[in-house]
Amino acid sequence: MAASVASPLCTWLVAACMSVSCEKDRAARSSAGRWARRRTAVAARGGIGMEGRDSTGSLISAFCGSGIQGLMSSLEPCPEFYRSRNASPFFGENGFLLIRRSKAEANRRQRMWARPSVASGKSLAVAVEPAKPVAEKKILNAKQRRVAVTGMGVVTPLGHDPDVFYNNLLDGVSGISEIEAFDCANYPTRIAGEIKSFSTDGWVAPKLSKRMDKFMLYLLTAGKRALADGGVTEEVLSQLDKTRCGVLIGSAMGGMKVFNDAIEALRVSYKKMNPFCVPFATTNMGSAMLAMDLGWMGPNYSISTACATSNFCILNAANHIIRGEANMMLCGGSDAAIIPIGLGGFVACRALSQRNDDPAKASRPWDVDRDGFVMGEGAGVLLLEDLEHAKKRGATIYAEFLGGSFTCDAYHMTEPHPEGAGIILCIEKALSEYGIAREDVNYVNAHATSTPAGDLKEYQALSRCFGQNPELRVNSTKSMIGHLLGASGAVEAVATIQAIRTGLVHPNINLENPDKNVDTSILVGSKKEHLNVKVALSNSFGFGGHNSSILFGPYK
Repeated sequence: MAASVASPLCTWLVAACMSVSCEKDRAARSSAGRWARRRTAVAARGGIGMEGRDSTGSLISAFCGSGIQGLMSSLEPCPEFYRSRNASPFFGENGFLLIRRSKAEANRRQRMWARPSVASGKSLAVAVEPAKPVAEKKILNAKQRRVAVTGMGVVTPLGHDPDVFYNNLLDGVSGISEIEAFDCANYPTRIAGEIKSFSTDGWVAPKLSKRMDKFMLYLLTAGKRALADGGVTEEVLSQLDKTRCGVLIGSAMGGMKVFNDAIEALRVSYKKMNPFCVPFATTNMGSAMLAMDLGWMGPNYSISTACATSNFCILNAANHIIRGEANMMLCGGSDAAIIPIGLGGFVACRALSQRNDDPAKASRPWDVDRDGFVMGEGAGVLLLEDLEHAKKRGATIYAEFLGGSFTCDAYHMTEPHPEGAGIILCIEKALSEYGIAREDVNYVNAHATSTPAGDLKEYQALSRCFGQNPELRVNSTKSMIGHLLGASGAVEAVATIQAIRTGLVHPNINLENPDKNVDTSILVGSKKEHLNVKVALSNSFGFGGHNSSILFGPYK
């Protein structure tokens, strides 16, 4: 009985003391608030200097210094609290803050918090008062904000300019060739969508270019190309509110070359290791470096969901804009895994085509002779922008982002669900949640990697969802550039947007002997076709059962 009374009492005392501490720090918080507003104004003019960083430190200490940290370091619950929980001070046996209570205890605690506190006056009431008006305002804003695509950047085996890249696709040019970056004579697969010519001149500082992994160099270059394509000059950049500009570019594999080199150096001595090997190998650092370069202080992180990475990043970036958390977002994906360990790893899991004698015909989605996917490398980045923000600065609007969805097969690490359940659910959720009629979708840029099971399951899902639409046209960009892993969704999103802009959809090359289970009436043939795209769907699926579908349409 004593223990059950002591525990909530100790909790109440801790809360009361914290409220007293918050009262003492009220003046400091008020001052910090004034500085935060001034800091936002400075950031909007282009950055924060050393003085700003010093003051930022003061802001942090005003909230977490003598008030909360001092309290946490000097105050501990009574011994009865530990005995009742059989745990160490403040933290449980697993290192988590102790917050578990029975339902009765939780109810008693709620009643205690509802009572006025002698020690803290109105502080407790303020601490637990829900901010309903703010939440309602966010919901209203979310309904009003539309997302425009105002810039595109690519680094691909078929070119590093969106127009050059798409013109090559329209002409049916293959970017698949023999690997030249390293000797792979002893590998059963010796072909890939390898980038033969690439320069960071004018985009990345030479010192960084020598140290960074290629996935980061591709990412930075594609990101800055997207900004340039979107008309974001130095002058425009200096006028942006950088606290409302973010970067969300992911990678499936990260800095594999940097990490592999570090392992080789470690065989000699840790002293031989690149001091940047850890940060330059992580999947988030490319996105972070681009944000640092631009001074963008809004949402910044990366997502890694294997080959669905780019779509996850694009949809989440769009949601930041829809929710009013950002005005502009650079988003997409980048990968550079054509190195011995990358090639060897995919060979080991028997995923790659071995058509070495005819590389240009190796990637053949939906063809009966397909024997696995062809690795590719590169990056794709979209500049997404709040529609009103884009119109105000006079930006060219290429297309409108209409929505998307994620699901999980929850079935197998590498194989799709045998009934395509996760894919169907993903497509239908994307349509229903954003109020798009299935008959309005008349173009699909499919994931279709040229694998026996994957191509067929996606086709069956598309047929089930859109089979009644006689206008539907489906193609696979991978037939010409291979599978760019985590970058594939973003590069294919660029191809999708280009189809909307030009009214032309690129061919499916190498579809010479279609699988008997595929009706070619919905597949684009061996030549480009004219199509007035109403709504376009772009699919990406990844190892682990990750499914993603995103929707674009012409701006109206």
